Amino acid sequence: MKRMKGGEGGSDDSSCESPAEVCKKVRNQLSEDSEPHVAESLDCNWARLPQELLLHIFQYLPLLDRAYASQVCRGWNQAFHMPELWRCFEFELNQPASSYLKATHPDLIKQIIKRHSNHLQYVSFKVDSSMESAEAACDILSQLVNCSLKTLGLISTARPSFMEVPKSHFISALTVVFVNSKSLSSLKIDDTPVDDPSLKVLVANNSDTLKLLKMSSCPHVSPAGILCVADQCHGLRELALNYHLLSDELLLALSSEKHVHLEHLRIDVVSENPGQHFHTIKKSSWDAMMRHSPKFNLVMYFFLYEDEFGPFFNEEIPVTHLYFGRSVSKEVLGRVGLHCPRLVELVVCANGLRPLDEELIRIAKHCTQLSAIGLGECEVSCSAFVEFVKMCGRRLSQLSIMEEVLIPDHKYSLDEIHWEVSKHLGRVWFPDMMPTW
Repeated sequence: MKRMKGGEGGSDDSSCESPAEVCKKVRNQLSEDSEPHVAESLDCNWARLPQELLLHIFQYLPLLDRAYASQVCRGWNQAFHMPELWRCFEFELNQPASSYLKATHPDLIKQIIKRHSNHLQYVSFKVDSSMESAEAACDILSQLVNCSLKTLGLISTARPSFMEVPKSHFISALTVVFVNSKSLSSLKIDDTPVDDPSLKVLVANNSDTLKLLKMSSCPHVSPAGILCVADQCHGLRELALNYHLLSDELLLALSSEKHVHLEHLRIDVVSENPGQHFHTIKKSSWDAMMRHSPKFNLVMYFFLYEDEFGPFFNEEIPVTHLYFGRSVSKEVLGRVGLHCPRLVELVVCANGLRPLDEELIRIAKHCTQLSAIGLGECEVSCSAFVEFVKMCGRRLSQLSIMEEVLIPDHKYSLDEIHWEVSKHLGRVWFPDMMPTW
C-alpha cells in the first residue's frame, strides 16, 4: 500500500485526524476502490491470523500503537484484550515539561486498570524526578486490589521522585499490593520511603515466594526491618541494600539451615557526608555465609572519601565484584590484594598520580579468579601492566584500560605494549581511547 502524500486524495485538514480515523478511512477506501474479490481476499487474510501470532506481534508494539491496532478489526480488538498480553506491563509516568520520555496515556491507564488489573503479574513503574509522576504511580498502585503481582519494580530515572511523595501515601499504596499479592517473588523498591512496618506486611503475605529484594537507599528501613525479612523469607536468593542495613545478625540469618543458598548479595557503601563512620562486619559472619552459600556473589559498590576506608579490607572478605566510584588510595588497593581472594571483577575509577604497580602485581598474585578489570584515572607503568597481564593470563576476559593510565618506561612504549599484552591474552588488545569531541 502506498503512503498518501499531503494534499493527495484528502483535504487540508487530514493531518488533524487521529491515527484511528486515518486507519478507518484507508480501509474504507480499499473496500470501495478494490475489486470485490481482492477486498474479500484481504478480509480473509486478517481473519485467518492465529491469535497466538497476533499476541506475539502485539507484545512488540508500544502501548499507544497497540491501542490503535486494536481498532483495525474485531479479531485484533480481541487480541488486544487477551489476558496473556497484560501479564507483563510497564507504566511510564512522567511530566512532558520535565522529561523526554513519552508517558503512558491517562485514558489508556484507566482502561487497563478497569479491564486488566486482575491479569497483571509482572509490573514496573518508570517515573521521572517529579513528585507528580511518583504520586501518579502511587495512585495506580492503590487501585491494584484485584491483582496478585509476581514482580513489582519502582524505577526512578532521576532523583528524588518517590522520596518526595508523602510517606503515608506511598506506604498506603504499597501495602495494597503487599496484601493482595500472595505470590510476590521479585520486588525492586530502591530510593523509596518504604519502612519497617510495611516490610512486615510484605513478609506476612509473601514470605514463601519472595526470592529477590532490591531496596538500596531506603532511609526509613532499619537493620531490624531487613533482619525480619531474612528471618521469614527463607527462599530469598538475591538481596540488594545499603551498607548501613548490613549486620552480623543479618548474615547469620541468611546462613541458617532453613534458608536457601543465597546467590547474589549487593551492597552499596555510600558516604552522604565526609568523615562518616562505618561499622565493621566480623570475619566469622562472612565465614558463616561462605559455609552456607559457597558460590554466592558478593557485589560491593564503594562511593567513599579516602579517609573513610578504615573499617574495610582489614580481614578476608568474600567479595567477588568490587567497584570504586571515587578515588581510592594505594593502601586500600593493597589491602584488596591481600584480603579478597574470591575477587572476579575490579573497577577503579580514580586513584591519583601515584603508580599502582605493586598493588596490581599483588592483586594478580592473590586474586587468582580475577577475570575482569577496569582502570580509569590511575597510573601504571607499562612494564608492571605487562607483568600483571602475564600473571593473570588468558582468564582476563575483560580488560578495559584507558590509554592515559599507561606510563611508558625503559622497557615498553605505548606503541609496543598492545603487542605484548595481546600475546599473553591470546587475542588482539588495544587500550581504550579518550573521545576527542
